[in-house]
Amino acid sequence: MKSLSARRAGYTTLYGFAVLVAFTLIAPLLVIIPMSFTGVQSFSFPPKGLSTQWYTNLFTNEAWYRGMIQSFGIGIVVTVLSLFLGTMAALALARMSNFMRATTSSLLLSPMIIPAVVSGVGTYAVFLKWHLTANYLGFILAHTALAIPFVVTTVGAALKGFNRTLEYAAASCGATPIETFFLVTMPIIRPGLASGALFAFMASFDEVVVASFLTGPDLKTLPVQMFTSVWVDSDPTLAAVSTVIITATSAAILLVMRSNRRRTAHV
Repeated sequence: MKSLSARRAGYTTLYGFAVLVAFTLIAPLLVIIPMSFTGVQSFSFPPKGLSTQWYTNLFTNEAWYRGMIQSFGIGIVVTVLSLFLGTMAALALARMSNFMRATTSSLLLSPMIIPAVVSGVGTYAVFLKWHLTANYLGFILAHTALAIPFVVTTVGAALKGFNRTLEYAAASCGATPIETFFLVTMPIIRPGLASGALFAFMASFDEVVVASFLTGPDLKTLPVQMFTSVWVDSDPTLAAVSTVIITATSAAILLVMRSNRRRTAHV
């Protein structure tokens, strides 16, 4: 009985500690939500008055809604490209020897390791010569390079539990490599693909350092606009944007988790 009681006490302590850590991490985000409904043009908590004018400003002020549309459009293209390239890279890594896999993985994952400022300076120096600054192609190429490692990581993790004998069985039945991938491999690694797509989109949508180097007068992504707003003025629209991003991100994560859980239950 003592052993069972001690175990329950240990679980309760760990659970309480986990809740405390989660609250510490989430509390700063929760403060932003009521600040977005303030009635005055300043950041204050608790908010002074209640108003939805900053949400209205988000969708009526050209600088804000144009940045949101540009970030969303770039993020969609980056997600498609990085998902395609990252999945092919993960499939190639799964078929390499241990030494080649370790070496190639280090190169593919280097954008996650190199400091963002260093990547921004290097990208700007190269893209300036190639005339890729302040245009969509430059943003897409730079963000795709930053997003591919997330796809490689998630898809690679899904492939570790994949049984390649299923591919051999499909080939023995006359399926081509492309048919085998779409009919056998992809349905099994779909949770990894969904997670990789989500991380790739957020890596592009939320990126600010490299975007600050590549931005121009007619192309300023939402994170750059938010960063500029912090230094230029105290615009509570920033809190409204942050609330929208938090809500959308949380909904997307819950949707992916629910989809993956449902697929695991069916399997």
